[in-house]
Amino acid sequence: METYKEEYVLTFLKNQEQLFEEPIAETFEEAEAFLEECLAVVVDSLKEVREFMEEEGMDVEGLSDKELEEQSEVFRLPDGKYLIVEG
Repeated sequence: METYKEEYVLTFLKNQEQLFEEPIAETFEEAEAFLEECLAVVVDSLKEVREFMEEEGMDVEGLSDKELEEQSEVFRLPDGKYLIVEG
């Protein structure tokens, strides 16, 4: 089970509508449980975001770093890392 820093869960909770049309979590606990359930991943850089998405079979070859960062599954975290949530 992945353990997420509080700031990561709060970032997802605040910005979850970039991935889902309607909120799927209303509380911190619900957001944390969702991230654990869908095996969300925290990576250190956009390079690692690209590598992860390629490994998952997503076609990101033609995307610039800016376009990659704007993908609905990618959440920029306050410490400069990225949370990848496959919905």
